[in-house]
Amino acid sequence: MPAVEKTAKRTVLTVIAAALLPALCAVPASAATTTGPKPSAAESANTAKSPESSETSKSSEHSKSPGKTSGPSKPARSQIGGARLGRTGTQVQLGPDAPVLPKDLSGESWIVADAESGDVLASHDAHRRLAPASTLKMLLADTLLPKFPATETHKVLPSDLAGMGEGSSLVGIKENLTYTVHDLWLGVFLRSGNDAVHVLSAMNDGVPKTVRDMQAHADDLQALDTHVVSPDGYDEPGQVSSAYDLTLFARSGLQKKDFRTYCSTATAQFPGMKKKGKKRETFGIQNTNRLLTGADGVTQYKGIAGVKNGNTTHAGATYTAVADRDGHVLLVTVMKPSSTESQAVYKEAARLLDWGFASEGKVTPVGELVAPASSAAGSGGKAKSGGATQDGKDGAGATGKDKASAPAAASQKGGSSGVGTALAISAGALLLLAAAVFLVNRRWPLPGLVRRSPRR
Repeated sequence: MPAVEKTAKRTVLTVIAAALLPALCAVPASAATTTGPKPSAAESANTAKSPESSETSKSSEHSKSPGKTSGPSKPARSQIGGARLGRTGTQVQLGPDAPVLPKDLSGESWIVADAESGDVLASHDAHRRLAPASTLKMLLADTLLPKFPATETHKVLPSDLAGMGEGSSLVGIKENLTYTVHDLWLGVFLRSGNDAVHVLSAMNDGVPKTVRDMQAHADDLQALDTHVVSPDGYDEPGQVSSAYDLTLFARSGLQKKDFRTYCSTATAQFPGMKKKGKKRETFGIQNTNRLLTGADGVTQYKGIAGVKNGNTTHAGATYTAVADRDGHVLLVTVMKPSSTESQAVYKEAARLLDWGFASEGKVTPVGELVAPASSAAGSGGKAKSGGATQDGKDGAGATGKDKASAPAAASQKGGSSGVGTALAISAGALLLLAAAVFLVNRRWPLPGLVRRSPRR
């Protein structure tokens, strides 16, 4: 098509979009973004806020004595993203040339999705509500990263570290020492440090407010299976999420440069003790995401670029990963595999990534990752990502002491028919404990206006 004709077509689409915008904004966001039958009011309200089981136990990563639970057990499952995603069992629609799903999958819930289009390629009990463990820290980061500049410093008070559960995973923060926000996020993403989470929560006026902020952001993302009780993912009665929701958190977070940088950082130096008259000590920390680092008997996955892992006795192992292969970016979440295979959550995630890449163009999507409720109603047709730092604006980037081991984050922007906003996602194949730069254009789908924008 000639360039003049393309330009004219885009102009017409822009005018039409502008004319339709008031009507679109008047439609409830859930109706605009959900495919398949809409969930009932009870389904989309507070029924997603309680666990399918009240069972609790001590955590191997971090655990806490359970309190009281509230709300109904086993609420009806959400159909956000499509009716098939609300069904039990495995959902997949293979084409004639599509590879079959891997046999060795034991996760109680999992999902494979195209990070750019939002297409769900396959799933298993995607909306099953399970304890999330530290994968919930993706929601914490997506909520709080925009609030504090990476260079801001904070002197840790004893009260900042109060209330952490017994056996919490820690990065090693000490009272009466000063840390930058950048340091704290390294502690969250690399070491899954609950001490870093609690300090950031203190900076955000406390744990209760942080929990409220996280819940509000989850609701905006239409992560209706998620009920936040603690900001660190520590086992708490009533604290649940789902493979679908965790994938939404990752997808939203990955639109921010600083989030991408932290979750793809393999190693860094962390501030230690400060002795009078001497330079402050540092010590090395390594990311606990085994597919990223290739540690503990897990082979590093080619194209891996984050995101977050977790493990508690109650939640079992949970994991969300993003990887790129030849410009195709996939998100995979696996929750609570029952296999006795060593590091099963990583190996099952790797099998699903392999299947997803091999299935490109060969399967019919069974659902979609929806855009935030606010993307249509509150941004004039431009999809937002929960207010977090966007590419091109100030973010953590690769500032600080870990530049040598964190990949440099790059971004570029593109348009889509004059009505969309193209956002960038950094993805890559990190060499073991080394840095590399990867650039992948990614688009946040806009409800009803832009669904399958081509990569540019």
